[in-house]
Amino acid sequence: MGLNLPENSDSAQQREILDALPALVFLERAGLIVFANVEARRTMGVAEWTPRPIGDVLWGLPLTTDTQSHLSEGSPFQATVPATDGRLTPVEGSYYLLKSDPHDAVIVAHAGGRASKPRLMEDVLRSIPEAIAIVHDNRVLYTNPSFTRLFGYTAEETMGAELAQLILPETRLHENSAMERAVEQSGHASMETVRRNKQGDLVDVALSAGPLQIGGAGLGYVLSFRDIGERKQVEAKLQHDAMHDLLTGLPNRALFLDRLTLALTRRTRRRDQSCGVLFLDLDRFKEINDTLGHAAGDALLVAVADRLRAALRPQDTAARLGGDEFAVLVENIFSIADLDIVANRILGEIAKPFDLFGHSAEVGASIGVAMAGPDHAAPELIIRDADFAMYRAKQEGGNRYEIFDKSLKLQVTNQQERERELRHVLDKRQYEIWYQPIFRLQGGKLEGFESLLRWRRSDGSVDSFNELLTVAEDTGLSITIGRETVENVCRKLRAWTDAMPQAALTLTVNLTHRQFYHTDMVAQLKRALAVSGVNPEQIMIEIDESTLVDSPDIAPGILQRLVDCGVRLAMDDFGANMSPLSYLVNLPIDVVKMHPKLTQGATTTGRQLALVESLIRMGRSLGVQVVAQGIDTVEQLQALNRLNCELGQGSLLSLPLDAKQAQLLAAKGFWTMPAR
Repeated sequence: MGLNLPENSDSAQQREILDALPALVFLERAGLIVFANVEARRTMGVAEWTPRPIGDVLWGLPLTTDTQSHLSEGSPFQATVPATDGRLTPVEGSYYLLKSDPHDAVIVAHAGGRASKPRLMEDVLRSIPEAIAIVHDNRVLYTNPSFTRLFGYTAEETMGAELAQLILPETRLHENSAMERAVEQSGHASMETVRRNKQGDLVDVALSAGPLQIGGAGLGYVLSFRDIGERKQVEAKLQHDAMHDLLTGLPNRALFLDRLTLALTRRTRRRDQSCGVLFLDLDRFKEINDTLGHAAGDALLVAVADRLRAALRPQDTAARLGGDEFAVLVENIFSIADLDIVANRILGEIAKPFDLFGHSAEVGASIGVAMAGPDHAAPELIIRDADFAMYRAKQEGGNRYEIFDKSLKLQVTNQQERERELRHVLDKRQYEIWYQPIFRLQGGKLEGFESLLRWRRSDGSVDSFNELLTVAEDTGLSITIGRETVENVCRKLRAWTDAMPQAALTLTVNLTHRQFYHTDMVAQLKRALAVSGVNPEQIMIEIDESTLVDSPDIAPGILQRLVDCGVRLAMDDFGANMSPLSYLVNLPIDVVKMHPKLTQGATTTGRQLALVESLIRMGRSLGVQVVAQGIDTVEQLQALNRLNCELGQGSLLSLPLDAKQAQLLAAKGFWTMPAR
């Protein structure tokens, strides 16, 4: 049934009639809404009506100016009426064509109607966790509660406002244009970006955008924001962890190489400024780790990292490369003198005592220094040269730095060749134990043997193992060598004891600095004693004087653990550094082995003779046996006998013997004194 209106339907009388109707009534002429009644104006929030396109008034109405091709007389429709405050009112109604030429029509609609679907969609939008914003003509028409939770703006605050206030200024133009292009091209856009909330804080979000379609017409955008702040934090932490050392927080090797690469690149552009690398290795880290435990070792590494940070400028980089190795990149320098300053500053920081769970520890560092030059096209090359220099610093005793040059590289290369040689000797078992006899000087009775390592070359010749042992100590291979030596000595002593029970020999085993402070050393000794079944009192553990003096707070505890195993203890090379005689009183030492220079002093007069005489006398009064080492002449032997020195060893008495010769001497049991 049609709507009957007079031809002059937009007369004042007719408009009064239409204003009185409770429905929304619009008069359309040639595609423009030329009149809206009171109810329609109230719904849309306008006081006075101005003609506007039908598509701006009724969203989703499938009409063009050729209305007859779309709807027939009285055709029903559903649409949405936007208000100036951003509200959207769903309506349903009918379209009445008054005449076709010129085109006139009346549109009658009722708010609500079949509005269950819009209300359902509203409930859906309110319940989803993503923040939703519906935008038309850059104005916000709707935001859901999740939007308020994420950004802090209420629906009342956002309605009709520009969403641009939530976009960072530096990204606004780029993001808007990129989003619009993506929606136009593919119907959808998504990106990860940053927004600012009501409090001014930055919020990481995943943004999705799609067209707002009503009745097939694109009238704006539907934007969805998902908070990805927690994920970004996790990603940032993973990225940080991938480029930083987890223990110290310093950059790791990968990040250090990256920064060094950039520094070398900048150097090629600015010839007036250069950069350099310091390669740092702690001198006593293994000892600290072995004696105080891994927790103390970790605490030491963290403390070293803190001191490196304090010693460097903000533009420099300290990194942990692994273990106790650190590297420092120093930028914007003009000469090697700048690196000297940094190296000395770091040495000063590392030289200060460290407090490790109540233990005061001094470590020191060996530092290699290399300044970038023409040969350093890649970061690995300058690190290699700094490593060469560090190796040389450690060879020179540590707690120092060395500057790289080509001659130093040759020296280090030779040392590395020695390391390869040592590993070959160990792999091929080309080393064996020889035994140097220790005699009673009065009467020549055999007291025992000091076990010594010898290198059996492939041609059958025998060389000293001292040089290789130094390399073994530097590389840590001395731990394995020491364990096997203790086991072999215990087995040999058991075999000799079974064959010659009357001999009652004592076999001495030397421990290097690294072996003595190794955490598993005492346990290894206990296992060797248990497996061999030897009498522990027939085993003498010999430690160099410098080893004991080096860590006076740690050494006594280790000595006591050795005493608890039942073995005897000897201090080797006593007098080499003029250690105080109080060590003999305070440490559980059974035997003191005089340094050869004191043995030589026995034939002199004056203070040196007095020192030797005092040592022998004190040893006797304390119940500590004194062994004179390096007895090479009859005059020395005679002088030591006059001083009543109890024991001695040296080339005059006997050179080191292989196992077979040593067993023959043990069976004999004495040494024939030379004629006086």
